[in-house]
Order: sequence, then C-alpha cells, then structure tokens
Amino acid sequence: MNVTLRQLRVFQAVAETRNFSRAGDQIGLTQPAVSRSIVELESQLGLKLLDRTTREVVLTDAGQSLAMRLDRVLDDLDQTLAEVHGMAGARRGKVRVASSPTLSANLIPACIAECARRDPDIDFLLLDRMQQTALDSVRAGEVDFGVLVEPPATDDLQGEAILDDPFCLVMPPDHRLAGKRTVAWSALDGEPLVLLDHASGSRRLIDEALAEHGAHCEVRQQVGHPATVFRMVEQGIGISVMPALAMPPAGLQALVVRPLLPKVQRTIMLVHRRNRAPSPLAQRVWNLIREMAAQRRER
Repeated sequence: MNVTLRQLRVFQAVAETRNFSRAGDQIGLTQPAVSRSIVELESQLGLKLLDRTTREVVLTDAGQSLAMRLDRVLDDLDQTLAEVHGMAGARRGKVRVASSPTLSANLIPACIAECARRDPDIDFLLLDRMQQTALDSVRAGEVDFGVLVEPPATDDLQGEAILDDPFCLVMPPDHRLAGKRTVAWSALDGEPLVLLDHASGSRRLIDEALAEHGAHCEVRQQVGHPATVFRMVEQGIGISVMPALAMPPAGLQALVVRPLLPKVQRTIMLVHRRNRAPSPLAQRVWNLIREMAAQRRER
C-alpha cells in the first residue's frame, strides 16, 4: 500500500465540503486533480470511499470511517511537524553529554557554568562515565554527544579533536626523579607504578609509551579514579603517569608533577554517532565546549 499524504488531505477536503470543486479551491488543486487523487486513494485501499453523482458527493461507510479518524491523525501529524520544524530555532531544552572522569572533573564544570551563563534555557546534563561506558552511551543514542579521549576505533562515530593533553609524572617530593625539571620515559624503567585501569581512555596510551621507550615497570595498583591514584602515590605505593587534565586546579600539595619527554599526549575529542548530527541545541553546547577548550589551550 502506497497511500500519500496528498491523497489523504484531498480526501479530507472532499469529505468536509462534499464537493470536488470546492475541495480543490480549499487546497489549491483543480477539480480533475482532486478527482484523480481520490481515484488513486481508492485504488490503493481497494475500497470505494465516495459515491459521486452530478448533484452530490456522499461518503460510503468506509469513507465515513476514514473521515472520522483522519482529522485527528492529520492534526497530530501537523503538530509533530511543527514541533520538529521549531527545533531549528529552539532556545530551550536538554542536552545530554557523556564524559570520562578526568574531563568531567577538570574541563566540563567550567563549560556547564558558561552554558548556564550564556544559555540559561539549555539544561546541560552530564553523564560522568568511564571511557568505554561513555562511548557506549554515545553509540546507543543515550546522549547527544561525548567528550572523550580519542577512541581506537571510530567507524561508527564522527568526531572533532579539541585539545591535546600531555602525560606527566606524579611522585612524592623525596623521589629520586623529583629534582629534575623534566623526566624521560626511559627513566621510569624498574619503577613501581600506580595507574588508572584499562577502563580509562588513557591507559592504552600509557602502556604503549612505556613499551616504546623501554620502561619495564611493575604496575602495583590499577584504580578507576585519579584521586585514588594520588592518595596511593602519597603513601609510597608507587609513582604514576597521569594526563595533565587529571591534575586538580589547586595542584597537588603533597606531590611533585613533572613533564615526561618525549612528549606523549592524548587527544580529547567531541564525538557523536556517524550520520546523526547533533540537534541545533546540542550543536550550541558542542561549539561552547570547543571554544572553552581552545581558551584552555591558549592559557
């Protein structure tokens, strides 16, 4: 069955006016075009909808049944289309964003605050998830987009890099490497480490960098949150390699942070499902996060 919206609107006009000419005037069609649409609709349905004479148009039982239901169906459709069309200029609504913990703690809060200042009618909702879970949320359409460490596979995703985040060494102030201004990756050979676990988007990159630079280390603890890493380093369990964005804004009072060379960095990306562009509201939040990341990069 291939019933068109035009055929239904023509039938609605005829059912209302009970006259082909007046129906045509109402919807901007000629009388022959109205007649042709009704014939096509009846052919598609396999039912006679109208009894026509030279003097009047009468609805059959099938036509009466369709007319009774059609007004509400087309009214609902018109309302839905108007609402969707209105999304282009929408100023109010919710935007859901998934983000991994280090970004949720040290990049996104400023973005939420700035969004509230610029666009108070946008409700910016954060889903603070581990990297893989956040990616799953993007792929499932649970969120409008994600702010994530560059994923290893993006065939079903589309993204934009917004920030490079270098890795650094975190250690107690009495550690043998604490007196250096920078530390080579190779100097970590033999050191005990406390690292983020493999649910983090950073762990794959850290493991690759250690292996590439010949640093064979014992990973004594693998945990899910940066704050736990820092407390373990304070207790002498091991030193750590962490992304710079994991550092709290006020710094680490009891620990020393040094750049690692050669520079290895993770790429922070805005990511949405391929072939499903963000809504206009979500695009405004996307642009704001990109802008805030650019300001952070310049600082």
